[in-house]
Amino acid sequence: MAPASIHLPRILRIGAGASATLLDTLGELGLARPLLVTDPFLAERGFAERLLQPLMRAGIACPVFAECVPDPTTDSVAACLSQLRRGDFDCLVALGGGSSLDTAKAVSVLALHGGAMRDFAVPATVPSGLPVIAIPTTAGTGAEVTRAAVITDTLTQEKMLCMGLGLVPVAALVDFELTLSMPHRLTADTGLDSLCHALEAYVSRKANAFTDSIALTALASISRHLRTACEDPDNREAREAMMLAATQGGIAFANASVTLIHGMSRPLGALFHVPHGLSNAMLLPEVTAWSVGHAPQRYAECARVMGLAQAHDSDTQAADRLVAGLRQLTADLEVPGPRQWGIAEEPWFANLDTMAAQALASGSPGNNPRVPEAMDIVALYRRVWAA
Repeated sequence: MAPASIHLPRILRIGAGASATLLDTLGELGLARPLLVTDPFLAERGFAERLLQPLMRAGIACPVFAECVPDPTTDSVAACLSQLRRGDFDCLVALGGGSSLDTAKAVSVLALHGGAMRDFAVPATVPSGLPVIAIPTTAGTGAEVTRAAVITDTLTQEKMLCMGLGLVPVAALVDFELTLSMPHRLTADTGLDSLCHALEAYVSRKANAFTDSIALTALASISRHLRTACEDPDNREAREAMMLAATQGGIAFANASVTLIHGMSRPLGALFHVPHGLSNAMLLPEVTAWSVGHAPQRYAECARVMGLAQAHDSDTQAADRLVAGLRQLTADLEVPGPRQWGIAEEPWFANLDTMAAQALASGSPGNNPRVPEAMDIVALYRRVWAA
């Protein structure tokens, strides 16, 4: 087996109040001219202002770009890049969910290299970018520790996956207190996204000893705390556990890769604008059921650490209980199917071949224990519709 390559931020601060260390983090990195990248909601609710108060007291100006959109597009990235180029900035501070973090990552690359975002889509690699300090406000994407960004091409509506060392933030300030205001639906969907990251990393064909232990730890924590975080949003223990698990899931999949769930998820966001975490949640039970027979030991271990199977259960029994447990979890968290979410039947079935082609083009399905062909993915999309 080839050696595993592990990529992480240079600075990783985790825990209550971590976001308040931004000024110190800038100083440690020798940075002094940041642009804050966030979304309108966080700006309006005062998150950006509170984050920047220590910088203002220290005499550090930090203009704000607050127009990030869900599932960032090449247009929204261009708007942020335009503001960056009008100033003299040496770094970006990304505050928000995966959309804000991915926007900042994309801007950092284009600011340094020029060109178009499509130039950096896989199979191209991103070697470098302006420094990004990531401050996540959702417990799900793990984007604060990954070398990936997903940007939708405004012209083609294709979700482009970009990968490379240039997309790894130089620092991540992981503060669970920023998630206490997350509503139920966002808590559920981002939590299930984290679960997918950990599960996919563990069963991936690129799994390794470093990521295995992190992925299993995240799975155990998510299984224990996700329902509580949804039902009791002020529960600090559950919120802290979910935030840590999100970062662990990000570390795991960033260094072992996601698989078929994420590959099939991207077209749902691009074509039907399903939020990323929710699209993964829609696919999770059916794709897992289709895959378990090709790595029963791996899936069985996931079931055991999640408390869905016992040590004396056979691997086949444990894998079956994993699928049943995922079906129950998504039902308990009221994850809608494509129809329930509002996608019309005609465009869903009319786009099956396009969806399958885009899923395969992402490269993620090739890491799945059971590697699909286009017809398999089409069949799975049909199964997800009927579920």
